[in-house]
Amino acid sequence: MSHTTDGIAPHGGHLINRIATAQEKAEFLAQADVLPRVQLDERSYSDLVMIAIGGFSPLNGFMQQADYEQVVTDMRLVNGLPWSIPVTLSVSEEVAEPLKEGNWVRLDDPDGRFVGVLELTQKYRYNKAHEAINVYRTDDIKHPGVQVVYNQGAINLAGPIWLLQRDAHPYFPKYQIDPVESRKLFKEKGWKTVVGFQTRNPIHRAHEYIQKCALEVVDGLFLHPLVGATKEDDIPADVRMRCYEIMLEHYFPKDRVILAINPSSMRYAGPREAIFHALVRKNYGCTHFIVGRDHAGVGDYYGTYDAQYIFDEFEPGELGIVPMKFEHAFYCTVTQGMATTKTSPSKPEQRIHLSGTKVRELLRKGELPPPEFSRPEVAAELAKAMRVPVEA
Repeated sequence: MSHTTDGIAPHGGHLINRIATAQEKAEFLAQADVLPRVQLDERSYSDLVMIAIGGFSPLNGFMQQADYEQVVTDMRLVNGLPWSIPVTLSVSEEVAEPLKEGNWVRLDDPDGRFVGVLELTQKYRYNKAHEAINVYRTDDIKHPGVQVVYNQGAINLAGPIWLLQRDAHPYFPKYQIDPVESRKLFKEKGWKTVVGFQTRNPIHRAHEYIQKCALEVVDGLFLHPLVGATKEDDIPADVRMRCYEIMLEHYFPKDRVILAINPSSMRYAGPREAIFHALVRKNYGCTHFIVGRDHAGVGDYYGTYDAQYIFDEFEPGELGIVPMKFEHAFYCTVTQGMATTKTSPSKPEQRIHLSGTKVRELLRKGELPPPEFSRPEVAAELAKAMRVPVEA
C-alpha cells in the first residue's frame, strides 16, 4: 500500500530523523573527551532538537552558506523549496578557529551536557545587518530577534547533526508529541484535515473563537503552544499550559483537539515566522494553519495583517499547507458574542478587544479580566500565577 495516503507529506517529501541509534550514540559517547566542543545556547539547542525530530524537515542540520544566503534573500532553499527563516549555529571567531571542516564537533546543551554531534562541513562569515533587515524587516537592536543576531558569533558552523537521545520534557512529558507521533494520532483519529494553531500567549476568547471557526471546516485542531525560549515578559510556559488544559476541559469537544508542545524558540520575525510556523506544522501533519493578526509579531514592527499577505508571495500549493486567515476577533456588545468586522455590525466603541498584552497589564494591576475577555477559570489561573488576590 502506498504511503502517500497517510495524511499530508512533510515539507520536502520525507520526515527527517536525526536521533542517534543506540550504536551510534555509544560511538559518539566513546569520543566524548576527544571531540572539540561547542556549547549551544537555548535557541540553538531547541533548533538541534527540532531538526532531529523532523520538525524542520527537510533540514538535516545547520544551514550551509548557499542555503543560508538564499533563505535570507529569497525565502527559499537552494533546491527551490520555500523556507523563510535561517537556521544556523553561530559561534565566535575563537571557537570557530580550531574547528576543522570534515570533522565531528561535540555539541553541549546550555548546562554543558553532551547532547549532540555536528558533522562540520563548512564554516562561513555572514552579514548580520543583511540578515536582520531581510528576515526581521528592521535592524533596530531593540527588536528581540535582531538582538539575538547582533549578539551571536560572527561565524556560522554548518553540517548535518545527530541528537544523542530524545529526552522526555521535564515539565510536560505527556504533551511532548513529536511529528512521527502526531501524524500517527491524526491517522488513528481518522482526521483527514487538521488545523494547527501557534501560540505563545495564554488562550483567550478571541483565540477560542477563531479556533472554533476553523474547527467548523476541518476534522481536528492541533493546539501547538511554543515552549522554547520566549521574551522575558511573556507568560511562563507552565502557566500557559494550565490555561490550555482548563480550556480543553471545559470549552472544547474532547475528541476534536490534541494539545502538544512545540519545542521551538520564538524569533519574533512576524510575517517570515508565520511562513516558518506553517511549514513546521505541516511537518507535524497539519493540512491547515491559522494565521491571525500580527502573527509572531512584536511591538509595532509589522503591519496588522502583513503575516497574512506574505502567504500570497507563494504560488498556491507551493507551501503545501493552507493558511486560514482570520481578522482580529473581539466581543461584540451588539450581538453579545464573539465576532470580527466581517460578521459584526458594531462600531469600534461597541467592541471589547482582547490582547495578550492587555491581559498582562490588567493582571499586573491586580485586576481580573472581564468574562468577555477571558473565560473565568482561565482568568483565575492567570491571577493565581501572577499572585494577584482575587476579589471575592
